[in-house]
Amino acid sequence: MAVFLAALDITIVTTALPTIADHFQSTSAFTWVGSAFMLSGAVVAPIWAKLSDIWGRKSILLVAVAIFFLGSTLCATAVSLPMLLIGRVTQGVPAGGIVSLVNIVVGDLFSPRERGKYYAITGVVWSIANTLGPLIGGGLTEGASWRWCFYINLPISGATFIVIAYMLKLETPHTPMISGLKAIDWAGTITLVGGLLMFLLGLEFGGTSHPWSSATVICLLVFGLAVLAAFITIEWHFARNPIVPAHLYANVHNLAILVIGLVHGAVVTENTYFLPLYCQSVLGASPLLSGVLILPFALTMSTGQVAANNYVKKKGRYLDCIYFGFSVMILGLGLFYNLPDSRMWPKIIIYQLITGLGIGCLFQPPLIALQGNLSAQDNATATSSFFLVRAVANAIGVVIGSATFANKMDAQQGTLVKLLGASTAQLFSGASAQANVLKIGTLSSSQRSIVRQVYWMAIRNIWVVAVCFAAVGILFGLLIRHNDLETTHVEVKMGLAGEEARRKILMEWRAGRQQNATEVTAV
Repeated sequence: MAVFLAALDITIVTTALPTIADHFQSTSAFTWVGSAFMLSGAVVAPIWAKLSDIWGRKSILLVAVAIFFLGSTLCATAVSLPMLLIGRVTQGVPAGGIVSLVNIVVGDLFSPRERGKYYAITGVVWSIANTLGPLIGGGLTEGASWRWCFYINLPISGATFIVIAYMLKLETPHTPMISGLKAIDWAGTITLVGGLLMFLLGLEFGGTSHPWSSATVICLLVFGLAVLAAFITIEWHFARNPIVPAHLYANVHNLAILVIGLVHGAVVTENTYFLPLYCQSVLGASPLLSGVLILPFALTMSTGQVAANNYVKKKGRYLDCIYFGFSVMILGLGLFYNLPDSRMWPKIIIYQLITGLGIGCLFQPPLIALQGNLSAQDNATATSSFFLVRAVANAIGVVIGSATFANKMDAQQGTLVKLLGASTAQLFSGASAQANVLKIGTLSSSQRSIVRQVYWMAIRNIWVVAVCFAAVGILFGLLIRHNDLETTHVEVKMGLAGEEARRKILMEWRAGRQQNATEVTAV
């Protein structure tokens, strides 16, 4: 239920975004309503994992669900765009924790070989939520109000809280508050959150609200990277209980897995956000119909997750799923470039079936590959780091997809001005085009055809970028080695005892690294 809650909120607003932007008369709302959720969720996964290491998975998961309830209430009752965005941030912060915490719990309870079966269950729930999200969002937006896209979270959040409180049986360490707070890597937490937020905001502003060459964008990107460099230095050399221990990623295998998580997450988000835009702008579908039209994609994405996880459980081979998934994904995304500018259903359905299958095969096998290369005591940190990368990828996917789309729309402004006039063409400039999809329906028949053709040309470029992401993924897949997955379950220490066990592993790694450096210097 917790996974369903977080996953539903990612997609339920996608079909409602044009209506929300129109309600607040804001061209920036289309991007910011999604980005506020993604950005806030992107930076917090390791923080939630560390809190759960200290105070237990169950108690921290309950806190996350409660905060999500509050955020949904703020969104549903928002009377202004700033209030809505505050609500989306309040939703995004716990959502980033909920997804990683559920996967951490699975890793705690089952051996690496057995996890595939249970990840398949969470994957199916995720896919069902992603499938129902656009449908529910479109139906509620048309039949009631976009606010019900957030009101619907309230009973689900309440039920989830009750089920977790009474049915999830996990050890909860009784860590004193002061001792627990002292065990948190505060320097690492502040630099991670600050650096990521600045960097992602720089990407968000660039090419949309500010030119890439503007001082605002350059400063955000440069200072963001500088603070992230400080974060890496702190984690590598100084932190006693690092939030992201450097020794976990001091080898090519683990780094390659994180890159795969990054590119896969970006592709997933680009499809989730821009397939509904294609349906509404190019095909002229309503919000509800656009949710129906992307069902083939969601169906095979779910099927791919189940098939891949069952394969890993039976064969113990995660590399096969990674290679197969990226190969099929590249094929499907290449076909997406040829998605028609009219309702040619066979192409629309078949291309989605292929792409969804490839994407679905890549959700859990990389995570299992990462966990299989580390000790059980590092499970939470490894899992949260993987979801941190994937959450950052979600934000990057929205930003790069929006920038790609906006740049192409701007490039076609001359044509629109010539055929529609300056005032009408301005509605569909790069900065306004996503928010003004509903205005296409107010144009004359000949004007609609022109504008839909322009949207079609712009959206095609997004699939080119997605193919490039997938190509990077398959190349990094070649750097991953096969490890035999353990079939025995190892108990994970919780609380301050667990922190001490992880610190011991870290200190041994630092000592070994120092010794190697000394030997090299001596030679």
